Amino acid sequence: MTEPLYPLLSLSRLRMEIDGDGVTTLVAGAGCPLHCKWCINQKLLRHPPTPVSPQELFDRVKIDDLYFQATGGGVTFGGGEALLHTQFLQAFRPLCKGRWRIYAETSLAVPRRAVELASQCVDGFIVDIKDSNPHIYRAYTGGEPELAYENLALLKELVGPQRITVRVPLIPEFNSKEDQTHSLQILKAMGFTRLDPFSYIIKNA
Repeated sequence: MTEPLYPLLSLSRLRMEIDGDGVTTLVAGAGCPLHCKWCINQKLLRHPPTPVSPQELFDRVKIDDLYFQATGGGVTFGGGEALLHTQFLQAFRPLCKGRWRIYAETSLAVPRRAVELASQCVDGFIVDIKDSNPHIYRAYTGGEPELAYENLALLKELVGPQRITVRVPLIPEFNSKEDQTHSLQILKAMGFTRLDPFSYIIKNA
């Protein structure tokens, strides 16, 4: 079997409780199924990636092993869409030997099988669900909200709500405070308790 490679774009070290618990290193990767209008990683995603093996990535991030262990942190895969690379995540996890947590930032706009595989090797999920209104979701992302919400329900069933943080943005020119509140109400009704409402800050928006 061919060893899975991760399309590495950048590493951001020593992030404190931004992308998971404790100190984390954010591993940004290429590839995303959505085309969000205010994508914060637009420029980054246009850069050529460097394919790395699980061992090569481990060797790059292990410099912060003591920070990870002391704070209960680890490695956060983002990008890009982390769950496009579930085979890599499965291969990377054993190298951590249970000392680090693995987090994934995801839109859940991925096949069901990717969610199932990720549930087996990821400790915490940071889900950017955008908006529950289908028209707003499609206009902003170019994707289908039904897929994201079906996968969100599946992920909750597989790992429980305590391992999932759902981010709900207020997006200039696309949704309102009322839309954001409505999305939060839907998520609460689904049983999610770790909710992160926030506002995009867009220059010249």
